[in-house]
Amino acid sequence: MRKTLGLGFATALLVSATVSAETHPFSVHDMLAMDRISDPRVSPSGQLVAFTVRVTDLDANKGRTDIYLASVDGSWVRRITTSDASDTQARWSPDGQALYFVSTRSGSSQVWRIASGGGEAEQVTKLPLDVDALEVSPTGKFLVIAMPVFPGKSVDETKAAMDEKEKTKATGMLFDHLFVRHWDTWADGTRNHIFAYDLTAGKATDLMPAMDADCPGKPFGGSEDFSISPDGKTIVFSARDAGREEAWSTNLDIFSVPSDASAAPTKLTTNPATDAQPRFSPDGATLAYLAMDRAGYEADRYRIVLRDWATGSERSIDLRADATLRGDRSPAEYTWSADNREIYCTADHIGQHSLFAVDIANGKARIVVNDGQIASPQPVTGGRILYSMNSLLGPAELYSIGADDKDIRSVTTLNSAKVASARFGKPEQFSFRGAKGDTVYGYIVHPADFDATKKYPVAFLIHGGPQGSFGNDFHYRWNPQAYAGAGYAAVMIDFHGSTGYGQAFTDAITGDWGGAPYQDLMLGLDAAIKKYPFLDGTRVGALGASFGGYMVNWVAGMAPTRFKALVCHDGNLDERMAYFDTEELWFPEWDHAGMPWTNPLGYSKHNPIDLVKNWKTPMLVVHGGKDYRVVDTQGLSTFNALQRRGIPSKLLYFPDENHWVLKPHNSILWHNTVIGWLDQWLK
Repeated sequence: MRKTLGLGFATALLVSATVSAETHPFSVHDMLAMDRISDPRVSPSGQLVAFTVRVTDLDANKGRTDIYLASVDGSWVRRITTSDASDTQARWSPDGQALYFVSTRSGSSQVWRIASGGGEAEQVTKLPLDVDALEVSPTGKFLVIAMPVFPGKSVDETKAAMDEKEKTKATGMLFDHLFVRHWDTWADGTRNHIFAYDLTAGKATDLMPAMDADCPGKPFGGSEDFSISPDGKTIVFSARDAGREEAWSTNLDIFSVPSDASAAPTKLTTNPATDAQPRFSPDGATLAYLAMDRAGYEADRYRIVLRDWATGSERSIDLRADATLRGDRSPAEYTWSADNREIYCTADHIGQHSLFAVDIANGKARIVVNDGQIASPQPVTGGRILYSMNSLLGPAELYSIGADDKDIRSVTTLNSAKVASARFGKPEQFSFRGAKGDTVYGYIVHPADFDATKKYPVAFLIHGGPQGSFGNDFHYRWNPQAYAGAGYAAVMIDFHGSTGYGQAFTDAITGDWGGAPYQDLMLGLDAAIKKYPFLDGTRVGALGASFGGYMVNWVAGMAPTRFKALVCHDGNLDERMAYFDTEELWFPEWDHAGMPWTNPLGYSKHNPIDLVKNWKTPMLVVHGGKDYRVVDTQGLSTFNALQRRGIPSKLLYFPDENHWVLKPHNSILWHNTVIGWLDQWLK
């Protein structure tokens, strides 16, 4: 049974309420003003939840994080850390009397502890390297933490080697294998390793000392990459131990290691594709993990694997939303129910990121909460489930839902006043007949202060990935409400290749980047203009980042008179050269079916550079200097082509940003420049 939350819950009042003099149209400043809730952790009693809150400090041009505590019944919320330093990753002691957390207040990133009732925090670790990815053993005797070390070297030896390198006047870096750089960082030879930190002895022991592999995985891994058994004797973790093939391998395996490091890690899986997120059941009888089937494919569908811990026998569960052909879903994050009978997981689902409950006995799944962007599900007292939810109408807050999949209650309302002060556009999902005759979905967000008698210009947003989705999500970089607040109708299409519509639909983009996805975008825009008469089809600007940026360059050549303006952010111009520039080679090798020298047609079939001769549309180009996924020379090449052809164009370059724009003042500049560019050509 589907339960609706998001578009219709609480904040929907915003789109129908009488506008008061104290409110204003939504803008980037509202995004930056929001309290960003993340990483909720329920107490052992199931009655409290600790979580991280990030606020934006414009003076410091960065975010600041603190630990908050709330009652899961929603009766109170309080902040329990107040340092100017970064405080994150709150983790409960087994007795619920204290919270361990990671803080920079000592000058480096270390573990601290504070009583759950409040008081002064005390430093727990004083290690020579920064600490990350914290978890507390169920026995309370040790912590599991991560630190970057040179394989085969101790923490002290690693620190000594780093210090020695700092003294060297030469700046050259010598490499003999990939990765040379990854995401936004140059490789320095260190690996993330997990350590058991004995709380009595104050000693950290490397649990994977000889492995030339990372856990947590780079660049975005965290404590979800490992799990501690309920008896505290074993730690299982996920790592890519691929040797020289690392840059083109998606083969992550599950390893097991004694928590006292009395033996070397043992590989538990032989699957040649990704195995990730190991999780012990509360009774310790079963180890769950997520597994893909196809090697080299990062967007394959996950299935849930259940491993009997005593015998090693395994069985798997496919997450299905319903019995239809396109009902298969890919779990994103998950946790066990307190009684070991169910797994709660989230997954993209028809423009939502929904909460599912899976019966592990028969594999049947039901949707617990359908609408919104759901994250961090976990059981709480009374058989309820706590989770985080955001939507197109507001940022993340914490909620809980009853055991009967009813009775949704708010746990936090930190952003209520800020949301109420901004005027949002009404979001609405629609569908149409797209490429291959398939049903394709999209969203429209009405302009703020909508007047049905007026015609509005259109901001046509194209998502990245490409195996991603523009759905019911409060995004902090590509938020359609920023365009709605500026007087635009925002239209978004989940084209072939998008997630949440079945794996076959996701797979359809492979080898066809400029085919069915392009057709869906054009058909979807036409369908929206026909369905919503307030859209001015003569005033449309297309904009996107990453794959969306690629598609903007492709559109410029395929439909040179369709749009009044374009915005290309971190988009490839030349797919052939992009292969040689990027870092994660498994991605182009899968999507373009080989390497440029083994399958040149895969890189030339839909290559924007071959259509530059057709370009006519004014374009704003945006790129980050630390983007090692889509390197900045691609953006510079795009701007060169525009300028040489005499097409009105601008380049916005951020030397200190990666594939995303993260610094608050850079975000303000980005939004002002992008919306100003649309205003220039569409208004």
